Amino acid sequence: MSKKEIKKFAKPFGKKEKVLNYASNTYQLTRPNKVDAVMALIRECQPKAIEEWEKFYFKKAYTKNKDKIKITKEILDELGERLFSKITEVVIPEWTAAFEDLTLQDCKNYIYEVTIVRTYDGFLLEKSVINDGLSKIFPEIEFEESDSELDHAGDIDYIGKVGNKAFGIQIKPITANANFGNYKITERMSSSFQNFEQKFGGKVFVIFSTRTGDKKVIKNKEVIEEIKQEIIRLKA
Repeated sequence: MSKKEIKKFAKPFGKKEKVLNYASNTYQLTRPNKVDAVMALIRECQPKAIEEWEKFYFKKAYTKNKDKIKITKEILDELGERLFSKITEVVIPEWTAAFEDLTLQDCKNYIYEVTIVRTYDGFLLEKSVINDGLSKIFPEIEFEESDSELDHAGDIDYIGKVGNKAFGIQIKPITANANFGNYKITERMSSSFQNFEQKFGGKVFVIFSTRTGDKKVIKNKEVIEEIKQEIIRLKA
């Protein structure tokens, strides 16, 4: 029996999609503080038609920041204008300069760096975050590398065992000046995280870490309290 085809309403942007997606993510123009938590809203709405969802959105949506602003079509248009401005005034000049300066040796060096050097850096980062960080904060928890044979292995680096249950850890390297607020979990990763939770009972936490001197430090320190609460939940 063939699966029922799901109708898509989204407009294709073709080759423009990559640059629109890059700029929108880089400058956080579709984050909850700009357009509200849209997935939470649409689940609350449970619309039967796109018109129903649009009406509900403009009635309920507010920016997720200290001074909440009611979101209107005009505000979305303004975000579109900001996106165009960032692309034309910043992204295109930066990319044009990069394209003009790009060499064959840059490409060879990049492939080598990603395959060998950055993999090694990432390996050391993972070890440091676990051995010098989480293992000392949660000494009662046994941390182990994710089994490479499991479906979730590509998205989850370590698991923390809590009795016969476990929570997952994904470790992302980040430079000291970078904004990890840009990071978004893909649909594939979200599905992988859900599969992990169904199998092991615990949530998956993303840890952003950077080097400070000779040490690796966790940038999103609030995740430590979240892990603590998850351990309490799993023990209950």
